Amino acid sequence: MKRVAVTGLGLVAPGGDNPKAFFASLAAGRSSIGVLDEDWTERLGTRIAARAPFDASVHFKAQQLRMLDRVSQLGLVAAKQAIASARIEWTDEARASTGVFFGTGMGGSTTTDEGYATLYRDGSDRIKPFTVLTAMNNAAGAWIGLEHGLTGPNLTYSTACSSSAVAVGEAWLRVRAGAAPLALAGGAEAPLTLGTLKAWEALKTLATEDPSDPAASCKPFARDRTGLVLGEGAAVVVLEEREHARRRGAEIFCEIVGYGLVTDSAHIARPSIDGQARAFALALESARVAPDEVGYINAHGTGTAANDAVETAAIKRAFGAHAKKLPVSSTKSMHGHLLGAAGAVELVVTILALRTATLPPTMNLRVPDPECDLDYVPNAAREARGVELALTSSFAFGGTNVVLACRRV
Repeated sequence: MKRVAVTGLGLVAPGGDNPKAFFASLAAGRSSIGVLDEDWTERLGTRIAARAPFDASVHFKAQQLRMLDRVSQLGLVAAKQAIASARIEWTDEARASTGVFFGTGMGGSTTTDEGYATLYRDGSDRIKPFTVLTAMNNAAGAWIGLEHGLTGPNLTYSTACSSSAVAVGEAWLRVRAGAAPLALAGGAEAPLTLGTLKAWEALKTLATEDPSDPAASCKPFARDRTGLVLGEGAAVVVLEEREHARRRGAEIFCEIVGYGLVTDSAHIARPSIDGQARAFALALESARVAPDEVGYINAHGTGTAANDAVETAAIKRAFGAHAKKLPVSSTKSMHGHLLGAAGAVELVVTILALRTATLPPTMNLRVPDPECDLDYVPNAAREARGVELALTSSFAFGGTNVVLACRRV
């Protein structure tokens, strides 16, 4: 089996329009959650969300934008950053052997929302002619391939909140097996529309707005947590055979060394301790490491009552006595839940935590929950010299649970 290096990082997410700026914002404990200012927010019970600092007109011409939903715009920019970061020089051979592995939970939700508004609110029968092409789930991955002329495998994964983590894991398997020397892997989500927010509101999983500070509305692992906050964004990483990367003099950010993927088949919406614990165990097994070698977990940590308690219990089951010594944090407290993009975004966080020896905090954790009794790196970043191995977890509606393992180089 080949060793798999990460040689490129790209990201646009709440808090930063590139990986470095984004991680600096998290390390400083700055929240990008706020009150939406669109005119339709008066119809929402919960007006808070996390917007990415992204102006599409800076990156695309008007003619291009007619063909691109916001989810594809975000994905294209993140992929372009990752390719530049990896300093890839495209040859015909490289293009033919590079795969695109992309994840999204909802695809072009902005296009879908606008189409329904045209039909049902405005009573018009004239839908935009490119609606199908902009709304389809595989549009972002397809556009990345088209933009760079990539003719290797191009696959889109949609497993709700673990979509982009699955995409990275499946790309890792292919590169590790020697089937491709190079892969672009990640995901994007742009769910901040009236229809999407109303649907999540109906599910009763969204956080209520903190009356004193809307930016502090997401409180993972705290007793006073009230739910998750939706966010938008994208992240893409370049995965490469380590020897291939070394031969061309590429910078190596870390190695991906493990991938745990299970379906818990327990409930369509409720998390499963067993499923999550097995995902952690499989990631450790595939990385060939013992539980006490792990120095940090970037948790799924959504801020819902069920998820945070179940994830805590799963970590205890998977890590035994080491769980009490293991720093765990949820950066969703600052950038919100990016649904299908969350896994890739939080993988970038985990990689940069290893690279900078800085553990980003779980913000707004001021009221401890007795059920959530691990070290959640509360309210301030922490220096982490000596941490060599870190995990990031992504758990989804439908029961697809994923854990990725990263080793510092």
